[in-house]
Amino acid sequence: MSTLKPLEPGVMFWAAANPQQVIQGVKALGVRSGQLGVAGDYLLDGAAPLWKYACEAEEFTIVTVFGAYTGEDYADIPTVERTVGFIPADTRVEREARTIALSDFAAKLGVKSIAAHVGFVPHDKEHPNYIAVRDLVRRICDHAQQHGQSFTLETGQEPAETLLAFFKDVDRPNLGINFDPANMILYGTGDPIEALGVLGHHVISVHAKDGVWPDKNVPGSLGQEKPLGAGDVGIPAFVAKLKEIGYTGSVNVEREGTNPEVWRHDVGAAVELLKSLI
Repeated sequence: MSTLKPLEPGVMFWAAANPQQVIQGVKALGVRSGQLGVAGDYLLDGAAPLWKYACEAEEFTIVTVFGAYTGEDYADIPTVERTVGFIPADTRVEREARTIALSDFAAKLGVKSIAAHVGFVPHDKEHPNYIAVRDLVRRICDHAQQHGQSFTLETGQEPAETLLAFFKDVDRPNLGINFDPANMILYGTGDPIEALGVLGHHVISVHAKDGVWPDKNVPGSLGQEKPLGAGDVGIPAFVAKLKEIGYTGSVNVEREGTNPEVWRHDVGAAVELLKSLI
């Protein structure tokens, strides 16, 4: 795998049947690295050797293995609260096991970071969901540590101060943040540039994504994702803030909710925008 430059643009992409073909398509967008998203129904058994071979053959670096879970739904905020991450009690055991399996899969690839959405963390530290999720995250961190990995939580579903308090309570040195500036806007939880200043010490990986704020007249609605540079994040200020806090990892373009043709156009344009800023 190649040595990456500080703030080098990468791409968030998803696992599919032919790893080498997938990586060749991502490389065609002008990057040498990315985050590998793994859907909840993706079969991990036997997949690691194929991905490892593809990365070596294409001289491509996977910086993070990002896990999604079967049954998650991002239709609106109440649905997210009910279905995403480790908050739903009836899927907690299954999702913990899946995350442990993702850690083992990533280890076989030599990837030192795994990531996931933890879900909406309650503000009340005595809430049963808070305690259960805190302890679950501790167990995942302890398992990941055996592989020399970090476990990073995606931002957006709670204000920066709430997430920071959760970090201190979990108290694991390998717990980190995958910072997504657009999610702060899409969920209406705070200014992403300010949040990056609050959480910067814990940021291990970064998404480059853009969006606009939720409609205040529609309670529980999410904001709308936009192509990078067309939303409210302020991408030049975001990149400048990354430099200010001393972040030296890659910056991975994420674009959701589009067809493949639009995805390739928007991601390719986003990579060029980041290169011009970095």
